[in-house]
Amino acid sequence: MSAVAEEKQIIKGGSFLIEDRSPEEVYTPEDITEEHRMIGETTREFIDGEVRPHLPELEKHDWTLARELIKKSADLGLVGAVIPEEYGGLGLDQTSGVVVAENFGRASSFAVTFGAQTGIGTLPIVYFGSEETKKKYLPKIVTGELVPAYALTEAGSGSDALAAKATAKLSEDGKHYILNGEKMWISNAGFADLFIVFAKVDGDKFSGFVVENGEGVKTGAEEHKMGIKGSSTRALILQDVKVPVENLLGEVGKGAKIAFNILNIGRFKLGASCVGGMKLMIHDSVRYANERHQFGKSISSFGAIKAKLAEMAIK
Repeated sequence: MSAVAEEKQIIKGGSFLIEDRSPEEVYTPEDITEEHRMIGETTREFIDGEVRPHLPELEKHDWTLARELIKKSADLGLVGAVIPEEYGGLGLDQTSGVVVAENFGRASSFAVTFGAQTGIGTLPIVYFGSEETKKKYLPKIVTGELVPAYALTEAGSGSDALAAKATAKLSEDGKHYILNGEKMWISNAGFADLFIVFAKVDGDKFSGFVVENGEGVKTGAEEHKMGIKGSSTRALILQDVKVPVENLLGEVGKGAKIAFNILNIGRFKLGASCVGGMKLMIHDSVRYANERHQFGKSISSFGAIKAKLAEMAIK
């Protein structure tokens, strides 16, 4: 299958929307390899067998269970799917990561927990951490021993991330950055072991750091949300937190590059997860329409229901 894909010189991404391309050149699900399909099936079996039966407990904020499910998914290689092999991952391609993300769309709010574990909470280290930082944290994240979180948003800086007020000041001995500030709506905050935190060095140099959960690190109460209740969402409070200088991600003042590129990857995979969720909704809707009987026959035989199901499928 992969050899055929290479001969076709398929076009990946969205460039086909603005270029003159034939249908045969566009990457489609039919171009996915057998390995990708097996990864998808493994993920789907895990979600349906291990996660979905426990959604009620997760909705009640059973974070011990959430950690156990992260560990189980790690044991299957799902957490480290696209993490390089030298750090304990499987080193698979990004298509594999998208296949995993799509099937996690079936996992309700646990998809957010898993997404923070494998995406925005980990990739800043993968792409911008020093070699020492990668070796220190990635192997334990891949096995599920460590749970990361991504802390960017503040009360006065959401989409305008560079308006953040959190500060980082180099200690007099030059060995630590002292972080102060408060972040909001942080996924996995209730049980995270480390945080990817963005703060301004000397008040104006927006930078990224790996901050371990410890002295000076506190979280607020769980947010009362309308949805995704099975995912921990809290404020993160930093009070004179000492962060080793080697835990700086990239360079001082280059945090925007880290924050926005990681979010772009997260949004990309979020789209795949939404597709997975929609597939499950269509499946359950068709099942219910076939089971529900009115006037002596299943409601799926009525034109109005057929039209609704068709609209769901095409949109």
